[in-house]
Amino acid sequence: MADFPILGDIGAEEFLADYWQKKPLLVRGAITDFEPPIDGDELAGLALEPEVESRLIVGSDWQMEQGPFDESRFASLPPSNWSLLVQAVDLWVPEVAELLQHFSFLPPWRIDDIMVSYAEDGGGVGPHFDYYDVFLLQGSGRRKWQIGQHCDSNSPMADNANLKILADFATTDEWILEPGDMLYIPPKVAHWGTAVGDCTTFSIGFRAPAATEMLDDLATELLSRGQAPTFLTDPPLRPEMAGASISPAYIAQVRSLLLETLNDDQLLAEWFAQYMTEPKYPMLLDETGEKRTASVQTFESDGSAVISHYENGLKA
Repeated sequence: MADFPILGDIGAEEFLADYWQKKPLLVRGAITDFEPPIDGDELAGLALEPEVESRLIVGSDWQMEQGPFDESRFASLPPSNWSLLVQAVDLWVPEVAELLQHFSFLPPWRIDDIMVSYAEDGGGVGPHFDYYDVFLLQGSGRRKWQIGQHCDSNSPMADNANLKILADFATTDEWILEPGDMLYIPPKVAHWGTAVGDCTTFSIGFRAPAATEMLDDLATELLSRGQAPTFLTDPPLRPEMAGASISPAYIAQVRSLLLETLNDDQLLAEWFAQYMTEPKYPMLLDETGEKRTASVQTFESDGSAVISHYENGLKA
């Protein structure tokens, strides 16, 4: 029997080795007799609140509107071809947050949020890809999922000002998910979900910060620590290097200086634990009760190991 029923017949070790960030996995009946903890009307109610992040995607050309919305907007929607998406529903509905217990085979600090979508027949967000892992758990109704090609930053996009819709989509697999079914999609794999009748889908997404974002945050952290800076010095100079052209020796010198700055495992461990436990909505902690935790092992000057705990971006 599988050690995590939500993965179906395979165990966590096999999933992590063979599927995680490698290839999609369809699990029929991932949650048996699944009763969705929120329905479309309740989701629309959340989308009325100004502190809740929500979007409407309307029409076959996927026009996006940002929330919060008025009740009159929902009353004026067409009978089909639209979808409501609400981010971080796990922070507002405890019963939705309980779904995260099924994913304890992954580090909790990797999880970003549970987005819930409600769609009428034909509704969806179009063919696209993400840079993060996502589990798509079918709530009520049915949704057709098509899996496509592997993508990257050079993949051509359609002319859509609000959404990154793929210009080309080559279907490799196609399934219709029923309540309790789940589809895992790795990063950069094209996918396209379309409601078959009205339905709800729970998207468990994971944090995947860009290198540039991490470098920016790390630089801020280094400055805040008030450490003595190290400065760029010249490589061995020769008379012919006096021109305006920057010698490759200077580039090598810059690289060496930056790598030297990063060559501190304890600093990186402490910063990374802090960075990955930053709340999704720091200004709403009193309302959401959001709690993100991680621990990391560092070493004192005498070589003794210390376990440090972090909560919501701070050392506990």
